[in-house]
Order: sequence, then C-alpha cells, then structure tokens
Amino acid sequence: MENFSLPGDAELQNLVRELSAKLLEKGWKMVTAESCTGGWIAKCCTDQAGSSVWFERGYVTYSNDSKVELLGVDWAVLDGAGAVSREVARKMAQQGRRRAGVDISVAVTGVAGPDGGTPEKPVGTVWFGWALAGRTDDEMVRFSGDRDAVRRQTVAHALQGMIDRLDP
Repeated sequence: MENFSLPGDAELQNLVRELSAKLLEKGWKMVTAESCTGGWIAKCCTDQAGSSVWFERGYVTYSNDSKVELLGVDWAVLDGAGAVSREVARKMAQQGRRRAGVDISVAVTGVAGPDGGTPEKPVGTVWFGWALAGRTDDEMVRFSGDRDAVRRQTVAHALQGMIDRLDP
C-alpha cells in the first residue's frame, strides 16, 4: 500500500464545518447523489446540528436500477460507459441538483473493492461530479487502500470539491 494520509472523523467534520459556512454565506442548499459511498457524504453533512438549513437531501443510488429510477440516468449511458464513468457521475450530479431544486450537488460512483475492479477500472477508481447552475465539473481519482479507505477518501474528496466550487 502506498503512503497516503487517511482522513479521520475529525478531518471529515472540519470539512463539513467549512462547507456549511460557505453554503450559509451564499444562502445555498446542496444535495448528494452517492453510489460507492452509500450515503456516507450525506451522513457526514447531517451529523452537523443545523444542517437542515443547507442540506436538502441525499440520493443513495447504489444499483443501476436506482440510478435510472431516482436520478433518470439513461440505460444507454450505463450500458455504454458503465456505472463507474465520467458520463454517469455527471448525469448523477446534474439530475440530483435538478430534481432536488438546489444550488449545488455532488455525485460519486466508483469501485470501492475488494472485488469488482477491471484493468480499465481497478479497485479505487472513483468518478466525481459537481453541478452548479450552468456548470458541471467532473474528476476521476484512483485511491489506495482497502474498501473503507477508498470510501473514506472519496467522502473527503467530495466534500473538498464542494468547498472548492463555492469559493469565489
């Protein structure tokens, strides 16, 4: 395993506090659309008292069926690009934001392991999507470590990505 710093609970709480302050400053609300993290980003956000002011909802779309039913991801996209892809992460972010009627969203879809990886998409591969009005960003990261480490790093990166997009 490579050297990396695994974010602890205190670091995740600090990221949520920073995110909360930025959302409150703008008067914005957010939504999550999560696959490989299974709602962990939403949990971190709602662990903070008062989060109902800025956190609207979280979609946990672990299966492909749920991505289609809850977020409107097209089967053709899932079949063509695969669930762990730029296209799906972007669509999850865009549709989560649109369906919740909020200002900003984050979406994650990845291979947390220990199984499910392929040579093209090894364990640790995670696609992120962030959607704001008129703008959708995406990024692919390959994390190291076991299932918990991949998921924990995904949560931290998703939160930091939200913070970065809220900066003027």
